[in-house]
Amino acid sequence: VQLQASGGGLVQAGGSLRLSCAASGLTFSNYPMSWFRQAPGKEREFVAGISGSGGNTYYADFVKGRVTISRDNAKNTVYLQMNSLKPEDTAVYYCAAAKSYTIIDVVGGMHYWGKGTLVTVSS
Repeated sequence: VQLQASGGGLVQAGGSLRLSCAASGLTFSNYPMSWFRQAPGKEREFVAGISGSGGNTYYADFVKGRVTISRDNAKNTVYLQMNSLKPEDTAVYYCAAAKSYTIIDVVGGMHYWGKGTLVTVSS
């Protein structure tokens, strides 16, 4: 299984970024997908998750209203649209897949991880 995240970069506060995560080696639609992030010196934390069908989503409180997770099962890709970015959103963002029937929001519940993409938000 491979998960390849992309789309990170440097953006000014208030700007937007769209992250993508392309998956291979698994039956993509069977896996709920989640995005996590890890800022320097901090633990990895859940950002957003989406069910295998895409019909259900779940967000961390600190991104509600600013972030949208979506997926295209035909392309084996999950997306994270981030708007109104803040300097505190600066982190490496990881996509992950869970062998689960439901969205998983804890690091220990994920089975496959991508390598991450760096998002830097300048003030």
